[in-house]
Amino acid sequence: MLPLLALLCAGIAAGALNAAGGGGTFVALPALVAAGLAPVTANASATVALLPGAVASAWTYRRTIVPVGDTPTRSLVVASVLGGGIGAGLLLVLPPVSFAAAVPWLLAFATVVLAFGRRLSAALGAAMHRPLGLGSRAVLIAQFVLAIYGGYFGGAVGILMLALWSVGLGLDTAVGNPMRVTQIAAIYATATVLFLIAADVAHHPLPVVAMLVGALAGGFGGAHLTRRLSARTLRAVVLSTAVTMTVLYFVRG
Repeated sequence: MLPLLALLCAGIAAGALNAAGGGGTFVALPALVAAGLAPVTANASATVALLPGAVASAWTYRRTIVPVGDTPTRSLVVASVLGGGIGAGLLLVLPPVSFAAAVPWLLAFATVVLAFGRRLSAALGAAMHRPLGLGSRAVLIAQFVLAIYGGYFGGAVGILMLALWSVGLGLDTAVGNPMRVTQIAAIYATATVLFLIAADVAHHPLPVVAMLVGALAGGFGGAHLTRRLSARTLRAVVLSTAVTMTVLYFVRG
C-alpha cells in the first residue's frame, strides 16, 4: 500500500495537471489502486478527491471564463451535471469486472486523444478552411455525451472538450481552458454526490482525504503555475504520465 504522504503528493500532481491541461486521472487512479482500493472504488474515490481541486481551479479562472460559442454557460453546466450523474450511475450499476477490463482501453483511448487530438483538430480545420460551426443544440448534446464519459471514467475528458470546441467552433484551447475546468468541476460534483451515497468511498477515508488535500493544493497552485510554464512542457508531462500508466495497466492485465 502507498503511504499517505505518497497519496498526498499524487493528489498535488493530479490537481495541478487537471488545472493545467488535464490528465489528473492518470495519476490519481493508479495511485489509489496501488493503495489497495478496488478499481471501481479507486475511480470513484479519485473523482471525489479531485473535485475540490477542480473547484479551486475554476474559482481561480473565474474572471477569464468565456462562453463556448453561442451556447449559454448555464445550459452547458446543466448538460455536464446531468451527464456526469448518468456516467457515475453507470459505474455503480455495471459489473465491477466490466470496469476493470475496460480501464486499460479507456486509458489507451484517452492517451491517443492526448497525443493526436490537437493535430486531428488542426487537420480537420485546415481541410475545411473553417470550424464546423456547431450550433448550441449540437454543442449541448456533445457536452452531455462527454459528461457521461467523464462521470464514468474521466480520463482526458477535458482534452475531448477542448478538441470539440476547437474543431466545432474554432475556440482557442488557451481561451477555452477556464471553461474546461469549470465543466469538469460540474461533472465531478454530481458524480461525487452519487459516489458518496452509493459507492465504497467512505470506507477508505484516509487515502481519499490525503489525495483530496493534495489535489486541492495542486488545483489552486496549478492554475497559477499554468500561467508561468510553457504549454509544451505541461503537455509533455501529461502525455508521459498517460503513456506510462497505459502501458503498466496493459502489462498488469
